[in-house]
Amino acid sequence: MAIIHHTTLKPTKLELLTDWLPTRPWYVGDGTPELTKSGGFRLDDPAGEVGIEFMVVTDGDGVAYLVPLTYRGAPLPGAEDALVGTMEHGVLGKRWAYDGCHDPVLVAELFALVEGRAQAQAQSVDNTPDHEITRSCAYDGTGGLRAHGPAVDDEAGTLLPAAPDGTTLYLHRRPALPDTPPPGAAGHLSGHWTTPDGTRTRALFAELRTPAG
Repeated sequence: MAIIHHTTLKPTKLELLTDWLPTRPWYVGDGTPELTKSGGFRLDDPAGEVGIEFMVVTDGDGVAYLVPLTYRGAPLPGAEDALVGTMEHGVLGKRWAYDGCHDPVLVAELFALVEGRAQAQAQSVDNTPDHEITRSCAYDGTGGLRAHGPAVDDEAGTLLPAAPDGTTLYLHRRPALPDTPPPGAAGHLSGHWTTPDGTRTRALFAELRTPAG
């Protein structure tokens, strides 16, 4: 299980995202956003080296964004374009934060979560499963879900090639309502967050698409 250090970060995660988010094709705001951390969850890296967090942030207009992040103790080779920024961690020292959709450790554990081989963990509490993160998977292709190409961003989300037959996992960077998979989806991932006015919200975080679907 990952250890969550309650310590200082300079700059903070929200400060990094404030500069980075407007550079994304799925960002719909104008100018620099005022962000609030609204929810999310974590996954464990089996090797214990990489921090994995799925953060939901909300801007001043109430638009929620799903931001998968990884935190590393050294640069990830070949991932310069996916770097969100660097932070000074009060316990671990310098950390490199990446858009996790371009980090193979996060992608592998995300596929494991959708298939039921990994358990979502609470965002801010050690060793505590988050049972409000729901998933399903009816995909039965040989070898299961594995990365089969780079992540591709579009105006609404990020497409992760998940199998050689063309199956993909599509992440809704602006989580979509309702929180159930659309007709024809072979699997899904849904989660929750709290809006700035205190409303508890659930939505679809990702859907598994097969060529036949």
